Amino acid sequence: QVQLVESGGGLVQAGGSLRLSCAASGRTFSNYAVGWFRQAPGKEREFVAFISTTPLTTYYADAVKGRFTISRDNAKNTVYLQMNSLAPEDTAVYYCAAKSSRALSQGARMYNYWGQGTQVTVSS
Repeated sequence: QVQLVESGGGLVQAGGSLRLSCAASGRTFSNYAVGWFRQAPGKEREFVAFISTTPLTTYYADAVKGRFTISRDNAKNTVYLQMNSLAPEDTAVYYCAAKSSRALSQGARMYNYWGQGTQVTVSS
């Protein structure tokens, strides 16, 4: 089992930045690939970013490419999502999720473990 806890959400003005954290406990976190997803009210959960196990590869949804950066610190069992140039359309609950396969996946169903989510609200 892997337990995930997100933090770092909040209210920010358009153009601002936030850094989300996904802290893991349980099994060896370095063996798990991690994805960030988000869900806005009335919309389906959508893929945001992915980071594999070592050797690291990353992948981003087109909507956030160039603005968001995913990274991980295995010594701290934590994955981060640095979000810059935030816009109102980025408002959502952000979730991190983990899976044991290192292959890239944008599908939420491929992830075994999920955090409880953290709210990000961007005001215009």
